[in-house]
Amino acid sequence: MNDGASVRKKRVGVIGSFVWDVIHGRDKRAVPVEEWGGITYALAALDAGLSDDWEIVPLLKVGDDLADRARHFIRGLRHMAPDAALVAVPYPNNRVELRYHDAERRSEFLSGGVPGWTWLGLKPLLESAELDALYVNFLSGWELDLETAQLLRAHFPGPIYCDLHMLVMAVQPDGLRVPRPLPDVAAWCACFDLLQVNEEEMAMMAPDPMMLAATAMAAGVSCLSVTLGSQGSIYVAAPGFHTIHDIAPRRALATGPRGGSSALGALRTARAPAVIANVQGDGDPTGCGDVWGATHFSRLLSGDNLETAMRAAAQAAARNVEHRGATGLASYLRGELHIS
Repeated sequence: MNDGASVRKKRVGVIGSFVWDVIHGRDKRAVPVEEWGGITYALAALDAGLSDDWEIVPLLKVGDDLADRARHFIRGLRHMAPDAALVAVPYPNNRVELRYHDAERRSEFLSGGVPGWTWLGLKPLLESAELDALYVNFLSGWELDLETAQLLRAHFPGPIYCDLHMLVMAVQPDGLRVPRPLPDVAAWCACFDLLQVNEEEMAMMAPDPMMLAATAMAAGVSCLSVTLGSQGSIYVAAPGFHTIHDIAPRRALATGPRGGSSALGALRTARAPAVIANVQGDGDPTGCGDVWGATHFSRLLSGDNLETAMRAAAQAAARNVEHRGATGLASYLRGELHIS
């Protein structure tokens, strides 16, 4: 008799960067706050949003100065795969000083520098991970270069979600991150099935939203999502794309684009309103975009359609505003009793 213990769970890989944040101005009368940032917000949201037939497989490097802390963090996640392991490297881990000017504007100063993946280093990890889906978040901006992203797309048959995030940011000599136009936009878009940007990032990729949408869809993106902060989010979906099952799997090494389905018709677009956070005074907006995207993808993987997944993402982003930091965030997003 099969008691279900041998049933294989589906596996979602995660590429991004651990970041140690020092946050100024989040709490008006408080001293600066130090805590985990970067990929930890997305990991917490995936942990809260995935159904129990999924597990998380990190494809993540961490500086050896913070490796033990990072391992402690992932051990606290329910959906982390039993064979999960981080790659400690002999570099100082990425650290960011955040200075909030208001709830939606901030400046960031980066120090440290864990190097990105080369295909030579990533390929054996990808092959041994036996993934069904992949979530990519550019939190340093150099997790993957274009060639490595293209090789990843060519070799991995499952759906790939990407939050472009810091890919459109440059780092000045003093560490200040500033926007920069993204070259080869169409080539980058062709590497991913589901793409997420915010308003500022979108402006670094195309003169207007419809031009970016046209470029992305022509490159094979099934859904482009644009987060708008307090104004909610919008999406543009390829004809025939409603659920993750509408993305046709690749069955062999492939380099050409693929759309959401073979259906003909017009692109679909709609706007999803934001959910108002239940806070008195100032909330904590740190990581909201990461929580939004990771929840969106986790709910798609768990069987929700596009619109339902976006509503869940908006609700999770609002709950993130109510919570301080990434520690304990997964529990809070699940609605469990938790005092932050």
